[in-house]
Parts: sequence; structure tokens; C-alpha cells
Amino acid sequence: MSLILIKNAQIVNEGKIIEGDVLIDGEYIVDIDTSISLKSSNTKVIDAEGKYLIPGAIDDQVHFREPGLTHKATIETESKAAIAGGITSFIEMPNTVPQATTQELLEQKFDIASKSSYANYSFMFGGTNDNLEELLKTNPSNVAGIKLFLGSSTGNMLVDDENVLEKIFSSTKMLIAVHCEDETTIKNNLETYLQEYGDEIPIELHPKIRSEEACYISSSKAIKLAKKTGARLHVFHLSTAKETELFTNKIPVEKKQITAEVCVHHLWFDESDYAEKGTFIKWNPAIKTTKDKEGLWKALLDDRIDVIATDHAPHTKEEKQQNYTKAPSGGPLVQHALPALLKVYRNGKISIEKIVEKMCHNPAKIFKIEKRGFIRKGYYADLVLIDIASPWTVTKDNILYKCGWSPFEGTTFYSKITHTFVNGNLIYDNGKFNDTIKGKRLLFNRTNE
Repeated sequence: MSLILIKNAQIVNEGKIIEGDVLIDGEYIVDIDTSISLKSSNTKVIDAEGKYLIPGAIDDQVHFREPGLTHKATIETESKAAIAGGITSFIEMPNTVPQATTQELLEQKFDIASKSSYANYSFMFGGTNDNLEELLKTNPSNVAGIKLFLGSSTGNMLVDDENVLEKIFSSTKMLIAVHCEDETTIKNNLETYLQEYGDEIPIELHPKIRSEEACYISSSKAIKLAKKTGARLHVFHLSTAKETELFTNKIPVEKKQITAEVCVHHLWFDESDYAEKGTFIKWNPAIKTTKDKEGLWKALLDDRIDVIATDHAPHTKEEKQQNYTKAPSGGPLVQHALPALLKVYRNGKISIEKIVEKMCHNPAKIFKIEKRGFIRKGYYADLVLIDIASPWTVTKDNILYKCGWSPFEGTTFYSKITHTFVNGNLIYDNGKFNDTIKGKRLLFNRTNE
């Protein structure tokens, strides 16, 4: 059965909400109208009355831990969780084991995903201080971009040679995504607190160690270099109000050479949550002050920040329960990011149209993803149905991450994802998964790159 008709939905797309129907034939959306009549007796009809229909979310920053770190997560387990959370496409980072710093190793990750991913996928190529020649082989039509760690790297992925950095920025027209934290500042701050506390540094000092200054020094330097070289720069996970001053809302996102992302945890948590959550909300960059959180919201809503993502980065519960110096940074988020934002929508802080813009439309525009991110005729039918008034509470029993925990455990959300379509296939239906169909490799409409 290839025809699916979604009827009576509140269709959220391109800044508007209209009540109507969407017809799917095979992988694609073939019709959108206020009323579509049945084309065939074999058409599967889904009555979406009272529900929102949005494009599948595109998460531009995840760590799914495969290969090499599969005790924490796998592409299969985390993409399944993402589908349940309304995320139909993801872009995964290169700091796996081995790191994706050669074309061969990068393609090995694509091969794993082709066999196991519930969602559509792409992976970033990882830049280092000594792999420029290999980096320049990256294919702009089927690889999301180049990832550079300008702080908080793993293995040998810290790019701290300024001459190399300028060569990378000058040599590629591909999107360069950066993690910005100044390592020297962080090391100096950490040494100060190690002398005072040893390994038992209070978690509340995490935002003092990975400070506003560390973030601003690095992000402002990256932006200055991008302006000097003309590089296409995308700054990941802003965490401070001060950094938002570096970005503009004076031009449409499609024309920006420098774009920015904020992650759900920096919009939800603040320093007051460390007392309860401890190292389970230890992230890099750190969750900071209430003032920073509100500054990020302001920049998101006035369009200086372009994208909402997750930086989904699971670790085992045992790893996270260690003391400050040993507990790794990062946490799982793909299953709960959209429900969390819908709770904020319910409270009146953000519109659902703006959520769709930041999680669906803008990632597609920024990365130039082919035929995704919108509800349009001829586009892939990556679609999500949301029951906006269906309360549920995050518990151990309904967490899908391989690590088995969530920073949202115990939180009650008021909206539930009921159906998720990937390439026209109903992959998630009220808690049940179709395990037989896999996602597709994302392609990119890029010229002269």
C-alpha cells in the first residue's frame, strides 16, 4: 500500500497553520489541500482531527556513539528514539572511535547507518591539525559538512594551530561547523579549582570553569576568521547571552554566511538545576545562568539564532555518576527535545510555527538539504503528527535511549508524538515501530562547493 491520506490536520508549515489534508504516494508528498478525496480504495486514511502535522525535525548535531562507543549508544537505538521524538533526520558528529577523519572511515559510518538507522542520516567529516588534504576530498553533495573542535575535543580532534585553521577556512566552501570554547581559559580555570577542591569540584562550578569568557573568546575568534576568509560558518550550541551579540537578524537565513544554533538543554535548564540534577546535566559548553538562558531565548525568537538542536550525547548512568573530574559531559535528548519545546509553546513563550522554523525549515536551508524540512508537493514525506493535549510523564519504562536515563525523567509533557513518517513510510505509530524499513542518506543541493 503506497497511498496514505492524512485528513483534517492542522498543517504547520512556512509560518502558517491551515486545516487540511496531505496525500502521500510512495516516498513523496503529492498533494496538499483543504480537502482531498480518496484516490483509491487501497488508500490508508489517517484522521488527524485536532492534531498538528509538522515536517519531520532535522537535528543538525548528535553523537550516536557508533562505531567504538556502542556501550553508550548505537545508530540503531538512538535513531529509534529520535523517531519517537519526531526527529526524522540527523547529522552526526565525527568524534567516534575511530574518528571520522578520513574519507574511508567516514564512509564506514554511512554504511552502518544504511543498515540500521530508522531516520535519515548524514555525518560530518572531522578536521584535525594535519588532515587538510583529506578534508578537501569531502563530497559536498552527500556529506553534511566539516566539523572542527575549537575546544572540548576528544582524541586528536582539537584544531588549535591557527595557521591550519585559517587554511581550512580559506580552502573549502563547505559549511564548517564549530564547537567554540577556549582551551587555555578552561585549563586555567580548572587548575584553580583543582588546587582548592581536588577531584571533588562541586558541579555548580562547571559554568565557572567552562566560562562565558571561554565561549566568547573562541566564538568571536571563529567569526572574525570566517569574515576574513569568506568561509561558511555555523556555530554550534551557543550557551551565553554575550555570544548572541555576535550574530545578526538583518538578513534572511538563506543569505547568512554565519549562522548559529542553540540546544534544548541550554533553553530549558540553568545553574539552579545543578543542585538537583548534578553531573547528569554536565554538558560542554556548560549550562549557565538564568540571564544567559533568557538571552538565548531572546536571540532565538528575534532570529539571531537560527536552529534548535539537541547535541544528543549519551553516556551510561555509571559514567555520569562519577565525581566532577571523571564524569563525562553530555546527555541524551532526541526523544524529548520536541516534547520539551511543545511544553514551552503551551506556556506561551514560543509559537509552534517558530519551533517548526527552527527545527525543520532552517536546518534544511542552512545545510541545503534536498527535498526535506517542509510540507511541500514533491518533497519527501518526512512528517510528524502531534496530539497537542495528551499528557505523559518521562519514566524509566518509556525511555528508549540505550543508556536508559534522561535528564527529563520525572517531567510531565503535555503533547505526544503519535505518528512519524520517514520517506512516506509510517515508521512510528502510537508507540509501535516498523523495524523493516531504514532511513536514507541525506543529499544536498550545493553548487560551487
